[in-house]
Amino acid sequence: MRRAAATGLVGGSIEDATGDPAAPIFDFAEAVARVRAAAEAARGLPFLLTARAENFLCGRPDLDNTIRRLQAFSQAGADVLYAPGLPDLAAIRRVCAALDKPVNVVMGLRGPSYSLAELAEAGVRRVSVGGSFARAALGGLMRAAREVRDFGTFAYARDALPGAEIEAIMRA
Repeated sequence: MRRAAATGLVGGSIEDATGDPAAPIFDFAEAVARVRAAAEAARGLPFLLTARAENFLCGRPDLDNTIRRLQAFSQAGADVLYAPGLPDLAAIRRVCAALDKPVNVVMGLRGPSYSLAELAEAGVRRVSVGGSFARAALGGLMRAAREVRDFGTFAYARDALPGAEIEAIMRA
């Protein structure tokens, strides 16, 4: 965390996922200790620490355990709490109600999609989009290429940004 802050980063995440398919989630005590260590390292720095409970992304859809982990991560010093992959707005609402710090939700993935207003009403304080903007752009590129290849037409250009608008964005 200190090295990240020294390079100019102002935030980062600690996940409880191990990367090991045989044991995908750190045990509770180790997960909490990792968040506590990160929070202690970031103390006094201009650094926002997000702690993630990865149960729903790792095939462990246990909402009670997810909430328990997030509550412990909050007590360990995390600034923002995040449980990616929650199944629906009711689960999001339940997580937000159970926590004392801002909750992050990711949108732009496959699955349910909610408006910012719906998420705010549920208690969400931060929304991330992950790599969905890049995937959306690549999707547009692929649709355009397939249109030219399969139909020999160029209708995709109707949705393209004008050059002048791109230049203005780049100058801003």
